[in-house]
Amino acid sequence: MRLTGSNVRRLTKASVIALILTLGTVSAAGLFAQSLDIPSKNWGLSFGNSKTFSGLRFNFRDSQVKRISGINVTFWQPKKDNKDAIVNGLSLGVAPGGGRMNGINIGILGAGADTTMKGINIGGLGAGAGDDLIGINIGGLGAGAGENVKGITVGGLGAGAGEDLAGIAIGGLGCGAGENAKGILIGGLGAGVGGDLTGIAIGGLGAGVGENLTGLVIGGLGAGCGERLTGIGIGGIGVGAGESINGLVICGIGAGAPKIRGLAVCGFGVGGEDLKGAFVALGMIRVVKDGRLSGLSASAFNYCQGGLKGLSIGIVNYAWRIEKGVQIGLVNIVRDNPKNLRVLPVFNTKF
Repeated sequence: MRLTGSNVRRLTKASVIALILTLGTVSAAGLFAQSLDIPSKNWGLSFGNSKTFSGLRFNFRDSQVKRISGINVTFWQPKKDNKDAIVNGLSLGVAPGGGRMNGINIGILGAGADTTMKGINIGGLGAGAGDDLIGINIGGLGAGAGENVKGITVGGLGAGAGEDLAGIAIGGLGCGAGENAKGILIGGLGAGVGGDLTGIAIGGLGAGVGENLTGLVIGGLGAGCGERLTGIGIGGIGVGAGESINGLVICGIGAGAPKIRGLAVCGFGVGGEDLKGAFVALGMIRVVKDGRLSGLSASAFNYCQGGLKGLSIGIVNYAWRIEKGVQIGLVNIVRDNPKNLRVLPVFNTKF
């Protein structure tokens, strides 16, 4: 082929285009696996999967990252090999994540960390951490951690911790902790703690604690704990404890515990083995066999199958024995009294 000026120009143009395409292909592949960093590979402005960087960074999907400090913008959730990454600063994206996240973490779908996430953590669907979630935590559907949650945590459906929870937790349906909790727990349907709770638990239907509760518990239907309740218990239907209640109880139907100390006001009844304080109900106050009631008992039927020490007021009052006190009502029965003094109208006592 004869080389002319026009042929040279065409060849040169084609060569330049081919070179650009080749470099572009190589650069795209390189950027996907590595990064373009300005002015340094360790700081400044980065495009791609830089492993250790401080500054403003853009990457499609993080992989095997070591440490990022500054502003990290990603467009998809990290790969599974990113569990050791430490990200400090502002993380933005569809689903930012890493091993440890510290700072402000905001994800359109979610924000999460394999171990710990600290700071302000917001996820469109959820925010969570494999171990600890600490700070202000907001998830459109849920927010929680496999181990501990501390701070203010809000989940559209639920908020919870696999182990301990401290602070304020609000869940649209429910919130809870697998072990212990300190603070305020509010669940649209329920709030619960597997171990001890010190603070306030409010559940639209129910609120419960597996072991001890110190503070305030409110359940739309019921509230209770497996061992000791110390404080205030309010239940639409009932309040109960496996061992004892110490404080104030208010419920629509009934309250019960082996031992109750304080004031109980219930729509129908109160029951237990050792009652000491003031007990008021429309239906019945009951003390089981060989138990004791010390204080005030006021209901339609006061039924004490043990000893009475105090004042019993009702339509019918029954006590196996009166240690020190009186019965006032329409019918008053003291089984331990002499035969002709066991059943008396208006008044009865120990004779």
